[in-house]
Amino acid sequence: MSKRDLKKYLNELNKEQLEEQILELYEKFSPVKVYYNFVFNPKEETLLQECKLKISNEYFPVKTTGKRKKAKMRRSVAQKYIKHFIQLGVDPFVIADVMLYNIEIAQAFSAENTIKQELFYKSMFNSFEQGINFIISNGIIAEFKTRIKEIHHRASEQKWYNEPDFKRIIEQFY
Repeated sequence: MSKRDLKKYLNELNKEQLEEQILELYEKFSPVKVYYNFVFNPKEETLLQECKLKISNEYFPVKTTGKRKKAKMRRSVAQKYIKHFIQLGVDPFVIADVMLYNIEIAQAFSAENTIKQELFYKSMFNSFEQGINFIISNGIIAEFKTRIKEIHHRASEQKWYNEPDFKRIIEQFY
C-alpha cells in the first residue's frame, strides 16, 4: 500500500475507527508502543544514562564475583542504541553524544589494554566517520569540536595505525 492509498483509507475512517486502529497497533506491535511511550514521556536523560552504562559495560564490565569479566568490546551495542534513538526522534545532541561517547570509552579501554585486533581500530574509525557525518548533517559541529579534536588526539597519542584517517576526516572542517 502506498502512502497516498493509506491517506485515502484513513480519511474514510471516522474518529472512533481511527482510535481503535491506533489502539490495536499499540497493543499488537512493540515498536509502536515504544514510540508512543517515548512521545508522551520522553525521558531522554534516563535513556542516555542507560545507554552509556551499557556501552561502558562492553569495555569495563562490572564485577559480579571476585574475578573481573572479560571485555566484549562490541560496537554493535552502541549502534543498536543509536539506531533506536534515531527512530524515536531523540534530540540530535543526545545522539551525537552517544556516538562520541562510544569512541571515547573505547579509547579509555585502549589506553589501559593492548589491542591487537585490526578490526577494533577499523570499527572505531567507522563509528568516528559516522558520528562526524551525523554531526555535520545536523549542523552541530561547533558544539562537539572539542570532543572530536580530543578523540583524534588520543588516537594519535595511542599510536592507532589508522590515525591518519581520523586526521583526514577532521581536516574537512578545520
